[in-house]
This record gives sequence, structure tokens and C-alpha cells, in this order.
Amino acid sequence: MTSPEFTRPEMSPLRLREVTLPNRVWMSPMAQYAAGQDGKPNDWHLVHYGARAVGAVGLIMVEASAVGPLHRTTTADLGIWNEDQAAVHRRLTSFIRERGTVPGIQLQAAGRKGSHQLPWVGAGQNGSVRAAGGGWQTFGPSPIPFGDLATPREADHADIDEVVAAFAHAARMADLAGYQVVEIQASHGYLLHQFLSPLSNRRTDEYGGSPQNRMRLALQVARAVRDAFPADNPVSVRITATDWIEGGLTIDDSVLFAKELAVVGIDLLDITSGLVVRDQEARPPIRAGVHVEFAAILKNATGLAVTAVGQIDDVSLIGELVANGQLDAAMMGRPLLRDPYFALRQRPADKEAWPDQYQRAL
Repeated sequence: MTSPEFTRPEMSPLRLREVTLPNRVWMSPMAQYAAGQDGKPNDWHLVHYGARAVGAVGLIMVEASAVGPLHRTTTADLGIWNEDQAAVHRRLTSFIRERGTVPGIQLQAAGRKGSHQLPWVGAGQNGSVRAAGGGWQTFGPSPIPFGDLATPREADHADIDEVVAAFAHAARMADLAGYQVVEIQASHGYLLHQFLSPLSNRRTDEYGGSPQNRMRLALQVARAVRDAFPADNPVSVRITATDWIEGGLTIDDSVLFAKELAVVGIDLLDITSGLVVRDQEARPPIRAGVHVEFAAILKNATGLAVTAVGQIDDVSLIGELVANGQLDAAMMGRPLLRDPYFALRQRPADKEAWPDQYQRAL
């Protein structure tokens, strides 16, 4: 007899291309700043992600992993730019898959938000690290700094070509590492978002000005990643719905971008917002499911599967949103930092979902 737990919408499987995700409660990518200079995952990452796999989320999206050493935010970022890193990532993907969870990874280029301190050191993410301290020269669409960070140099066409090639290579390394899903980071003020937003992109060439020009780089990256990653496996893009500030991106801009991503062959939109400028007014408001309405708009406009992150900490709400067609899944962040077994605790009638080693506690 089928367990009643599996009649709940949030616990139903979702198929994207040839990958079946066992449920709709997913782990959002959250940087740990725990890697060494080599960018390789270590025991911290194995325990951190392994615990959430035991906790039975449907997808673990491993934190933003740099597509090259100069695309990091800090010297402690994960990397996925070479085969040595990919080989160590296999420790994570093997364990995650053994537990029945799908491993994914977010591909990252930081742009002007790179070369900063660890969040808990000094000024943290607002503290620039200069070359003498192990930092590097950043670049962005225009020489406009983010807050107190160093002024980036304006990217030239060689930089742009390198970014596209780096994302494609990272997608191949992600496949080598055993990841079944890759996500392109095009939000939260990082490089691709910097090109997309008129707040950070003042270029006058073919990569600036009109919305079509500003989305050019992100679409080139999306095509390159889609071509580089196996055709049977889904590619996601984390997309900014709005910049929350006058002169920035609006939901209409994001609909236009999302429609182009659908043409490219992207399978999933991961909806978030804000953070392209260091302005308290340009942050998402505090309310439950803040991005859900945007996700529904983008889903209706494109026909793509959508997930959303941000202030979703109620599994029954996820089920309701899935049931009414607003979301296909939800990304959970802080609740899973607080409790690795958050998703599993929502299935009290499904004792067999718990590892044999833990069942005596039930």
C-alpha cells in the first residue's frame, strides 16, 4: 500500500529531462567558505552535504563554485575548473546519490563582487582583499565598484570570451564530478547579473545599453553550458526577478530574459532577487515566499519548471504552491542550515525513509 506521505505534492517526484528528483524540497546553494586555496571540497563539505542527503531533500545544489581562480569571491571558495577538483567533488556526489538525492552544483563568476574577505573576518563581504593580501584585480561590465570593494576594470572582449569558455569547461568538469544538474548563477549581483542590470552595466558596445545587449553574455553562457553538459541532464539558471530599486531590472525585463533562456534549452528557473547594489532598499522585503509570485509569472510566460528561494520554511506551504501550480519545487536555505533533517522530519509516517542506523530513535 502506498504511504500517505507520498500523496503529498511536496513529496512527489519531478522529472527534468532524464533526471528524476525524488521530491520537491530542495537545498539552496549556500557558500561555506571552507575550501583551501586549491578550491577542493574537504571533510567539512562531505559532512555538511552528506547530512542533508541523509535528511532526504530531493536536490542538493552545492554552493556557488568558481569557474576559474579569478572568478572566486574569496580564497576559500569551492572551485570546479579542473579535473583534480572534479575528482574530489566525486566524494560528495557519490555519497549524495547513494542516499537517493540528486546532486547539483551552481557555477559562479563573481565579477566585481570578488576578492573580498570571509564573511566573519573584518568587514566581511564588504571588505576588499588587495593583491598584497592574496587578492586579485576584479573585472565587471563597467568600472563601478560594489559598495566598499575595489573598483573593477571594465571587461574587454577577451575577458568576455574567457568567461563563456570557463563556464562551458566548468560544466564539463561538473559532469566528470558526477553532478546530475548544473545551475548558472545569474543573480545576487554576481558577474552575469552585473551585465544584466543597468545599475552596474554602463557599456556602450554590444554588451550594454538595450536589454537585448545586456543579456547577451548571460545567453552566451547559457548556450555554452547547455551544449557542454549532457543532453539528458537539466540545466538551471538562478535568475533575478527584480533589483527592487529604481533604474534596475524589473519583472518585465526578467520575463524577456527568461523567454530567451527557454529558447536556449534551459530546463529550470531558480527565482530570487536583489543584491546588485549595496543599498538596504535594494534587498527583498521580509515576507514568506517573497519570490513565489514572480516565479508564477515566469512559469506562465515561459512554460519552464520553476523553483524559488527566500523565506520559505514551511513544507506544507511548498505542497500548497506545488499543488496550485505556482512552483514546481522550493529551494530551502536557512532552515536546512539549522536542521539537516528538516525535510525528513516532515514525513513522520514514513519510518523507512530514515537510515536503518537511526530508526531506533523513532
